[in-house]
Amino acid sequence: MTEFKNKVVIVTGAGGGIGRQHALEFARRGARVLVNDLGSDVRGEGGGPMADSVVQEIRDSGGVAVANYDSVSEPESAAAIVKNTTLEDFQLVVQVHLLGSSYVTHAAWPIMYEKNYGRIVLTTSVSGIFGQFGQSAYGAAKMGLLGLMNVLSLEGRSRGIKVNCLSPGADTRMTALDAETGIDAENPRPGSHPHLVTPLALYLASENAPTGTVMHALSGRYLRSETFANSGVSLEENSTYEDLLDNIAEVTNMDAAEPLAVPGNINALFKPHG
Repeated sequence: MTEFKNKVVIVTGAGGGIGRQHALEFARRGARVLVNDLGSDVRGEGGGPMADSVVQEIRDSGGVAVANYDSVSEPESAAAIVKNTTLEDFQLVVQVHLLGSSYVTHAAWPIMYEKNYGRIVLTTSVSGIFGQFGQSAYGAAKMGLLGLMNVLSLEGRSRGIKVNCLSPGADTRMTALDAETGIDAENPRPGSHPHLVTPLALYLASENAPTGTVMHALSGRYLRSETFANSGVSLEENSTYEDLLDNIAEVTNMDAAEPLAVPGNINALFKPHG
């Protein structure tokens, strides 16, 4: 049928809206779908057989589906959706790097807001921004900080609060943990001393700091990275997966991609082109 035939697809929040459409379309193309939904409303209240109705809809069309009512908001129930290895280490990394940064920022935010001035520098990592083998927990936590920055930089603009992300690279105790790297944190390699990161931290905390930017200090090299988007294509209301495939070259071509000009103006991404 298609490349999805007999593939197992888990769709969370599939009782309605976008998730339901995902589930139906995967099933229509031969996938075996687990329809996960709490059955609650957008506030997490109430309950109902939303997953059951989607499963029945799939089965009535000749597809294969099962319902699941576990919540992804708790590790134990999320693990019931997909049997996984222990998440204890994953939790610890996220708690330290993402939640820890959030807790401190949350405590400082009201003070900055009242004073109409503040600078927040969140430490991210190339492990999250670009990906690095074997660093799923660390990368997820560090990329989460970009999301935090994006929102807080918008919310802080009117109150003189600037929020940025700093991605460092240097010889430290963390990079020396792996004995195979040959890195000695006590004797950093030339150009890899941690002090070379500090100038950028100072800049991002300065009076003239930008806001909503990701900047890197990597072994004495300083640079900035951004999120780019192309113009894409606009399809008709009744378009299908096959219609998307007919236009996929234009959708994925980044030759003329540009950075998003207006920070926070995500509505521009949803405006039909042409």
